[in-house]
Amino acid sequence: MKASLLLIVVLALAVVLSSGFYTVSETEQVVITQFGMPVGEPVKKAGLHWKTPFIQTVNRLDKRVLEWDGPSANMTTKDKVIVVVDVFGRWEISDPLVFFRQLTDERRALSRLDDILASETRIVIAKHDFIEAVRTTKDRKAVRDVSNTSSGSGSVPSTADLRIGVLPPITHGRVELEAEVLKNAIPKIEGYGIKLLDVRFKRIDYDPSVSQSIHQRMISERQQIAKLHRAEGEGEAAKINGERERDLATIESEAYRKVQELEGAADAKATEIYAKAYNQTPEASQLFEFLKTMETYKTLITADTTMIFTTESELFRFLKASNPQASKAAAGAAANEFTPLQKLPTLLDVGR
Repeated sequence: MKASLLLIVVLALAVVLSSGFYTVSETEQVVITQFGMPVGEPVKKAGLHWKTPFIQTVNRLDKRVLEWDGPSANMTTKDKVIVVVDVFGRWEISDPLVFFRQLTDERRALSRLDDILASETRIVIAKHDFIEAVRTTKDRKAVRDVSNTSSGSGSVPSTADLRIGVLPPITHGRVELEAEVLKNAIPKIEGYGIKLLDVRFKRIDYDPSVSQSIHQRMISERQQIAKLHRAEGEGEAAKINGERERDLATIESEAYRKVQELEGAADAKATEIYAKAYNQTPEASQLFEFLKTMETYKTLITADTTMIFTTESELFRFLKASNPQASKAAAGAAANEFTPLQKLPTLLDVGR
């Protein structure tokens, strides 16, 4: 009988002790409630702790940094651009007792964060232009690929190149907008025992209803830049072709000048040789005059040439002075007699 009673007492004591002792891990903080109402201070120290068995309840809250990922929402910027904004943040339970009294658990806390942060984000987005939410900081410089521009070869960059990578000026930038959302939301959230650590824009995109027109405008802008590149390329090609034609004309002109100089020098040399040949005697001079006149007859008088000259024309003096009968006799005598023409030196003799 005594053994049974002792066993019952031991079991009862074990049950009481098991319901009275509880452990707290390093990532937890505990709020003790009695009949649903918090009692005492929250337990933040890890280890083994004691509570009143069967009466008090252990409510565990996370002590780590928690994440909040808000739903995407359509918002309108100051310049009337409809955008889809997706925001996320980080928070922690700074006052477990206040948090438990106001919200009880993390599910309600996330719901309240959705309301507050979405409202503050909408207000900030509506106060600034779209470019302010897209750009990071106002002192950011665009990274330009020098290898794809004309300045990469050492020449002056073109007008189209200068337009690429030029960022429009901004006043604030996305970083300041995020800081503004965080600053405005902190006072409203602190009353729930929550410490808001950070708020960031995860994604800012055009609304699908305006995306098509925006993309078409981007395509048009790139086409304009491409046209500028092509126009500048055509201008550069025309410049190169002009220089080529100018150089070609200069070369041809110089070559023609040299040819004329060579021909003139050759004609002068030939004339000098002829002059030496035909100025040896009066008979040679007369022969030269006769030959040149005959060449002139050959050039002027053709089958379809009609010319009218006076009988005193100097050009036809040899024709007027010619006697066919005397010519025949002179030709026969020339075969047997020595004539003055035989005294004329040849061109080879003159060259010597």
